Amino acid sequence: MIDDEQHRNQAVTVCHWYYEEGLGQSAIARRLNVSRPTVSRLLAFARQEGLVRVLITDPQADLQSLARKLKVAFGLREVRLAYDSTGDEDAIRDKLGAVTADYLAEIVGDHDRLGISWGRTLKAVADHLRPNEHKDVSVVQLKGSVSASDFNNYAADIALKFGMAFGTTTTVLPLPVIFDNALTRDIVLKDRFIDEIVRQGERTDIAVFTCGTVRDDAMLFKLGYLSRREITMLQHKAVGDVLSRFIAADGSIADDGIDARTVGIQLDRLRKKPCSILVAGGPSKIASMRAALLGGYANVLITDSQAAMRLLEE
Repeated sequence: MIDDEQHRNQAVTVCHWYYEEGLGQSAIARRLNVSRPTVSRLLAFARQEGLVRVLITDPQADLQSLARKLKVAFGLREVRLAYDSTGDEDAIRDKLGAVTADYLAEIVGDHDRLGISWGRTLKAVADHLRPNEHKDVSVVQLKGSVSASDFNNYAADIALKFGMAFGTTTTVLPLPVIFDNALTRDIVLKDRFIDEIVRQGERTDIAVFTCGTVRDDAMLFKLGYLSRREITMLQHKAVGDVLSRFIAADGSIADDGIDARTVGIQLDRLRKKPCSILVAGGPSKIASMRAALLGGYANVLITDSQAAMRLLEE
């Protein structure tokens, strides 16, 4: 007869082999020179006696909990999260693109008016869009799309793919997003054709946009709109941009002069949208995401799990 202490010790040994070393019950039975049902009973005994606890980590459950906390913290109507443990920004963009495309498939209906921005994140969204059968959906760019350099802002590709997915032709805003001076911008915006496109953007029901950074490799700094002096100034005053309008840490406009030269809908219009979707993630965008949320520019957030935790911690 084996006494209780020996039985417990044997059960613990079996648990080490089974749970830590990954041995199967048959292999353990051969080691102990017992039957496989005996090993099974030892494992059951260990669980009953609390010698081993099985912890199931459910990423989906964790994401749901994070999403609920973010909704409360920032007063959002919806949060969708993509699980990520790598911190790789290219991979994160692709995941966010897939999640956003799925979300748009859920919410876009007949006669909806969809406003879009451009950049690498929106390209990932466009790459994942699937054709749908909704009727009379319109798509319009929310900000100027003409680049002042050879650096690709993906605006044309995004406009094409959104148009194809929703069975329409995307209305583009064929202007630089930042002019050299406010006077020139104001004159151009008085054009009847341009004014109507801007108004179409203001009338959209759903806005899909991202936020940028003020790092040296920020896309807006690569497109030729800003001088080196202006970039240095913005790196001190701003944490990023929303629809190419630079914002401070509290979400306010960082520089009125540059904002007056910017082409696109005003940020306060985003606050009034029935659905304004901020799609952003990765370590570099935490500060600008937080500022955009504090500014109230989004009522829907789509981000990655690590960024979600950072937003809650800060």
